[in-house]
Amino acid sequence: MIILLSNDDGIHSDGIIALENSLQHVGEVYTVAPDREQNSMSHALTLHRPLRVLDMGPRRFAVDGTPTDCVKLALTGLLPVRPDLVVSGINKGPNLGDDIIYSGTVSAAIEGALLGIPAIAVSLVTFENFQFQVAAEFAATLVSRIQERGMPLETLLNVNVPPLPKEQIKGWRLTRQGKRHYSENIVERTDPRGKKYYWIGGDNLGFAHDDGTDCMAVHEGYISVTPLQVDLTNYKLLQESYVPSFNWP
Repeated sequence: MIILLSNDDGIHSDGIIALENSLQHVGEVYTVAPDREQNSMSHALTLHRPLRVLDMGPRRFAVDGTPTDCVKLALTGLLPVRPDLVVSGINKGPNLGDDIIYSGTVSAAIEGALLGIPAIAVSLVTFENFQFQVAAEFAATLVSRIQERGMPLETLLNVNVPPLPKEQIKGWRLTRQGKRHYSENIVERTDPRGKKYYWIGGDNLGFAHDDGTDCMAVHEGYISVTPLQVDLTNYKLLQESYVPSFNWP
């Protein structure tokens, strides 16, 4: 099995190194990742300038672009072989609920799925005292199962791992996307030249306690695995004929 690794924390992140170490026992690993942190880049592509690629050693490449740039480059000519699977992570911090929309980690996996390769995004649900071993071991096990059974086209799995010792994790659950709550906090300041600038951010106010969601699973001590698809069509709305038919022009 040929595996492409990427992330949004940069090629030097301990999270991607932990994945490299765990997945080298499952298949042949290629790493193509940003040369620096690219958090919350979502599915941004770099179109206004050329991209530079730095050879970091055997099957390791750093790109001065976004996570999506990295996967697109890797799959459309940078690598000498076509991977069987894309794995993105291990992210420093959760990608639960609405985080999915903004996440560079998830977007790297989405790009793999868009280009016809099954993909996984892996995140560790903490912002401090990072211990990646449990998440890396689970990712290796999940990859082995995918190798045996396969995955549907245009599908990715979003994995969130609680920051607990292995013996304290209760298992894993197949979940749906939950809902996280943030304060709408924009900080306005003035620079030394008298011009205004803004910090976009918001305090984490918790999540909706709905059974079966990624947020709830992690809260209860389970690893969350959420199947996602790249087709954003609201099929329920189509079936309900919400928009009445009319003639135009």
